[in-house]
Amino acid sequence: MSPEIVIPSLGIMTGIIVPLAVFVWLYLESKDKNKTILEISKNIDDPSKLEDLVGLLDERKKQPIDYRRSGVVTLFVGIGLFLFGVFFLGNILKGVGALVGTIGIGQIIAGYLYPNTSEELTSAVEDFEKK
Repeated sequence: MSPEIVIPSLGIMTGIIVPLAVFVWLYLESKDKNKTILEISKNIDDPSKLEDLVGLLDERKKQPIDYRRSGVVTLFVGIGLFLFGVFFLGNILKGVGALVGTIGIGQIIAGYLYPNTSEELTSAVEDFEKK
């Protein structure tokens, strides 16, 4: 086979193989975890201990998203893109950087308008009740 055919073919196959490999890997990882929970649950008689075990193995985040933190990160990514456009690539990247930076500012404002942690919600309710 000539390199004119092999290299584009490998590029196309990589775009298909990588996502499929990730899905298979995540499936196999969760399958083993579920088997482990099933085996342990057969030996546990107390339902509260079983709930604690499932809670320990659960990897999902328990806390809500902090929009202020993600907004700051997004804002600085936008600033970086804007500066990259100023110094290297031109107007298009300046516009993209300004857009991303504006989205970051919006996330920061949303983080202050909509409190999401329990302490912030409690203080917001107490402030409202004082009025």
